[in-house]
Amino acid sequence: MNKYLAKIIATDKEGLQMISACSSGAKVKVSDIKYLESNKVFLLSIERIKVENENEDKKVNSICRFDFVDKVKSKNIDQSNQELVLELVGIDYLKNNDVYEINFFFSNNAHIALTAETIEAILEDQSEIK
Repeated sequence: MNKYLAKIIATDKEGLQMISACSSGAKVKVSDIKYLESNKVFLLSIERIKVENENEDKKVNSICRFDFVDKVKSKNIDQSNQELVLELVGIDYLKNNDVYEINFFFSNNAHIALTAETIEAILEDQSEIK
């Protein structure tokens, strides 16, 4: 069972593109988006289809974790509605001087921007959804 559970570590553009590709179309509940300010950690718990296994449509619960995050901003996300489910379209980033802005794009124009000092991201599968 465990051999199906992926772990992708990203420290650069290619790694982030890989995580973006694997989590495109993933469902994210507002209550599963967390920013642990004191630890500078941003967490997204997502339900995604394992696109990296070509002939399987397995769904898995995964954690997407970003470290060294100084700031998080969101747009068009009703944070009072904890049950709201967003669909992740993709993840991208910009670099301004020594700061990275990591952007999460969701359907319906929803958006989260992280300000981070470096790209340090992990996408780790937790469990298969039956």
